[in-house]
Amino acid sequence: MSSEELARVGVEKLIHVTTRGRKTGQPHIVELWFALNSDKVYLSHEGKETDWMKNVKRNDQVSFEISGKNFNGTARLLESNTEEAWEAKVALYEKYYGKASKEVIEDWFSLSKLLLIQPHRQ
Repeated sequence: MSSEELARVGVEKLIHVTTRGRKTGQPHIVELWFALNSDKVYLSHEGKETDWMKNVKRNDQVSFEISGKNFNGTARLLESNTEEAWEAKVALYEKYYGKASKEVIEDWFSLSKLLLIQPHRQ
């Protein structure tokens, strides 16, 4: 995966992330909104921790597909109230909704969990 390949598909709306089931070992695919920033892929999910998020905690190696292009990476949940979490919030919010104040962005993500996928270089 090159930075250029990832940047070309970064304008797409959806990503398909595949994790490995923590109990079954079987592939578990979810479709999500995503944003790119500095070759990092950011994801968010509002509400309770889902199976795919629990899978990431058990096995951080994921694959993902954007617009027919396949990539591999290492995923992790982001700690709340960190600079990294703020970067994720801004990237996600601005991609789908445009510029906003810090208060609006923080409110939008108040019930969300944030994840980062660091793509592997090939």
